[in-house]
Amino acid sequence: MLTWPILTLSIVLILTSVVLAMFVLLHKGRGGGMSDLFGGGMSTSMGGSSAAERTLDRLTVVIGLVWLAAIFGLLVLYRFFPDFGTL
Repeated sequence: MLTWPILTLSIVLILTSVVLAMFVLLHKGRGGGMSDLFGGGMSTSMGGSSAAERTLDRLTVVIGLVWLAAIFGLLVLYRFFPDFGTL
């Protein structure tokens, strides 16, 4: 049964999944692992992170936490409140 809280959290989950995937793909490869397969190991690092990279890191963490909260919210709604807010 579809309820408005489940529908809302499902939409939030879909949107944050797409945004999180984009943010992860925007990160610069650190070398080693899978990033070497696509040429990421060829670039040299200048040392520290730029302000844009730090901002991207923070946004990725925030979106990841929202994504995780949506998953736990759906878990709680499906498990304990399946009829709450029935459409």
